[in-house]
Amino acid sequence: MQKSLIVMCLAIIAVTGCAKFQNKPLLPDRNLEEFEKRTLNDPELKSFLISNKDVEEWPPKAWNLSLLTVAAFYFHPDLDEARASHAVAKAGLLTARQRPNPTVSVSPQFNSTTPESAGVSPWVLAFDFDIPIETAGKRGYRIRESQHLSEAARLKIGAVAWQVRSRVRRSLLDLYAAGETESLLRSQLAILEDNARLMKLQLEAGAVSPFEVSQANIALAATRLAVDDAVRKRAEARAALASSLGLPVKALDGVNLSFEELQKEPAEIPPLAVRREALLNRADLLSALAEYEAAQAALQIEIAKQYPDIHLGPGYEYDQSEHKWGIALSLELPVLNQNKGPIAEAEAKRAEAAAKFNALQARVLGEIELAAAGYERALQKVQTAKELVSNSTTREQAALAMFKAGEISKLELATIQIERKTNELALLSARIEVQLALGALEDAMQRPTDGFDWRSRVPYNGKIPEVNEERPNNP
Repeated sequence: MQKSLIVMCLAIIAVTGCAKFQNKPLLPDRNLEEFEKRTLNDPELKSFLISNKDVEEWPPKAWNLSLLTVAAFYFHPDLDEARASHAVAKAGLLTARQRPNPTVSVSPQFNSTTPESAGVSPWVLAFDFDIPIETAGKRGYRIRESQHLSEAARLKIGAVAWQVRSRVRRSLLDLYAAGETESLLRSQLAILEDNARLMKLQLEAGAVSPFEVSQANIALAATRLAVDDAVRKRAEARAALASSLGLPVKALDGVNLSFEELQKEPAEIPPLAVRREALLNRADLLSALAEYEAAQAALQIEIAKQYPDIHLGPGYEYDQSEHKWGIALSLELPVLNQNKGPIAEAEAKRAEAAAKFNALQARVLGEIELAAAGYERALQKVQTAKELVSNSTTREQAALAMFKAGEISKLELATIQIERKTNELALLSARIEVQLALGALEDAMQRPTDGFDWRSRVPYNGKIPEVNEERPNNP
């Protein structure tokens, strides 16, 4: 009976050590309320930026691309989802490390034919234990597979972080382009309005035809529509920027945005260096490689399963006042199958993982070639547009001198000024194309060309950086 008491105590201890369920409901209304309260003045964001020496004063005088990128890393829900996936993979590692629990069975019996006067207990009480022993290194392969899957999930955080950064850069560039375009169009509109007014006066004097006045009015109306379109694009880009940051649009009210990083003169980038950076640094490539290694470990597990596990079965039996001890040894006989089916599946999955990696690598190389070619053409277009602006500026200066000397009319001067504004718009468009091409090149590398260390700026759960390396105190 002492044995049964010990077993009951062990069972009670095991039950009291079990995890308990905690209900954590999702409340959409509360989530919306918390989202609407988000701002760039968040105290925890401030602490994170200051601790990483991203800012020296608070609030910063201007929010540039680098600071906005860190803010997006802090707020954007896509990164929360990626971190949650990594947490699932890390929990899988705990599962992989677990050893199988032993089992115990109790089978009490009562012999009703045993006479009470014989001095022998009519009870038969048997305890049988089953202690499983894994063979062929299955646990080690299982742990290795889980480690690679955890590493793949961790690297996917970096891939998602880059996507977040790319959207921030694109929306900030769109906002910059819309604002600059609107400014140039408004200055052009002022010239066209003055031009249309002069044409109307000359029409009344009989100096120009109605057709010429009509053409001037058409150009004026088209420019007004272009200004309205630029205003619309600026509002849309502002909303897109807030979305890319994981903030409500009102959070950008009163925020001074800096476009300095998007106004730098473009530089030539060697395609070979770009290719090397992409193959060595792209998080999605490294993640796919980790998934391949996990598939290899999964295949090793299935091969190891050809060797059956051993089950030790020590037992004790209290048989009508007699104590009996025994031990059993059992294992599965690989007679009907040798695990060939699961092995074939694991081999096919490994081949699939290899094909996915090779396809991704080929796609990355294609992206690099396309982005590099587009960037080179965009640089050439900027040089052409600069020459046009330079020539039109020279012509405008000469025309202005002639106008002051009374050699040409104001209408002729306005025509040359409109030409310069048109060339300036073309130059702005070419520069935006360069920045778009540069963004595509950075996306191909998953690395900024300005040297910004974006990987070390990805906060884990809003506090601890987590992408480039494992840290000992990750939550």
